[in-house]
Amino acid sequence: MDSRRLLRTSATALAAAGLILSGCSGGSDAAASRPSAPASSPASQAPKLKKYYEQKLKWRDCGVEGFQCATLLAPLDYAKPDGEEARLAVSRVRATGPGKRLGSLLVNPGGPGGSAVGYLQGYAGIGYPAPVRARYDMVAVDPRGVARSEPVECLTGPQMDTYTQVDQTPDDTAEANALSAAFKDFAAGCEKKSGKVMPHVSTVEAARDMDVLRAVLGDEKLTYVGASYGTFLGATYAELFPDRVGRLVLDGAMDPSLSALDLNRDQTGGFETSFRAFAADCIGKSDCPLGIKSVDAAGEAMKRFFRDVDAKPLPTGESRLLGESLATTGVIAAMYDEGAWPQLREALSKAMGGDGSGLLALADSYYEREADGTYANLMFANAAVNCLDLPPAYTGPADVEKAVPSFEKASPVFGKGLAWAALNCTYWPTPPTGRPHRITAEGAAPILVVGTTRDPATPYHWARSLADQLSSGTLLTYVGDGHTAYGRGSDCIDTAINTYLLEGTPPAEGKRCS
Repeated sequence: MDSRRLLRTSATALAAAGLILSGCSGGSDAAASRPSAPASSPASQAPKLKKYYEQKLKWRDCGVEGFQCATLLAPLDYAKPDGEEARLAVSRVRATGPGKRLGSLLVNPGGPGGSAVGYLQGYAGIGYPAPVRARYDMVAVDPRGVARSEPVECLTGPQMDTYTQVDQTPDDTAEANALSAAFKDFAAGCEKKSGKVMPHVSTVEAARDMDVLRAVLGDEKLTYVGASYGTFLGATYAELFPDRVGRLVLDGAMDPSLSALDLNRDQTGGFETSFRAFAADCIGKSDCPLGIKSVDAAGEAMKRFFRDVDAKPLPTGESRLLGESLATTGVIAAMYDEGAWPQLREALSKAMGGDGSGLLALADSYYEREADGTYANLMFANAAVNCLDLPPAYTGPADVEKAVPSFEKASPVFGKGLAWAALNCTYWPTPPTGRPHRITAEGAAPILVVGTTRDPATPYHWARSLADQLSSGTLLTYVGDGHTAYGRGSDCIDTAINTYLLEGTPPAEGKRCS
């Protein structure tokens, strides 16, 4: 895997990985939060928002060669625009030329909780196709609650270590109670440290921030590439501001019409699909630790391994042991990009030999845990946004017990653990403000929706559904593995998306690439 692919994997795929262990995000009550003045010009906004739409950014050096940074101000609560302000981190790299500048291209890597500024500086601003970077200023804003923008904080590093090791496949009432207690402690930590910002990190509010940024940058329309959860953010923007939609690419699409329960169960099936693709690739190789009989047999071997480490966690060379929860997280982390499959084979081989360090490293990358034991705020922001955007999947552990069989049907390998993982929002202290609903964005310019047929985190049928919901949606299909499609090595996909971004022409409906 080349260096740019590695940067993209860590910034996009693993950021999006936050969806699964904290419960998916899907819909927000955008209609209830529509701007009072729908006209396009900043001056026509409600008078109390005018100062935000007409602010001037003060660009400064970022300390990263070629990039500038600034702070965007927005109301912490759009219902109280004269109240407290949110300070949002923005970064850009100017268009390189040649060719006429087309404006700004905003990017978001997903999550929710992935740092858009980190993604821009680590990949998009240097790794997007040169013709796109030549014509656009590449821009990112960390959504509110994320990274450098009023970050949600919940647990210390040691507390997070404990949280990530809690058994997520309880075998009895005591273990179920322990898992519930862990979710409650997590939520209480978030409320204690971030209670002021937590009610104001919804996707609707982040989309409204993007419109402020669009105006401040001097763009009449928004041009945007969003991956994974970033597709829901982009679709929400289109719903709120259809007349301001320019060229929107929604890659690895989410379906906003689904409930939290359905989103989590569908995603569980997506990971099963990806695992079976991994297994099919693995059993043909001499170093496959899952045997060489069949995909089904590989799945049974994986389940046996999880049961074994649940009963007897493995040493890792440090104080943390590798139990079932961390082992499962490590395997899931490698599902996002087939480029990680060799690393997973090696990690599984070591683990089956008694050394859990390889899977622990994969799990740490998923959780964005640093070598010094500190964590980025990815998982904190992920929960805060998800639990605000949708009503919880369950009312309590009894609901999980009822749902487990359907999750295990979706994924014999991961089903039980991912069913219980969706319990977290049940205990969230901030009431949800969103609801599942279809997004049509009537009147918007053509929007390009991209789906990958064996995407683990955003199953392909979500992309089909979103493209059908959007009044101007066009579906572009990548027949392959991994999470999202743009910049993953398909000339067919990249050419279609580049043409749309540079010329405004979407591909023909039904176009498929491999």
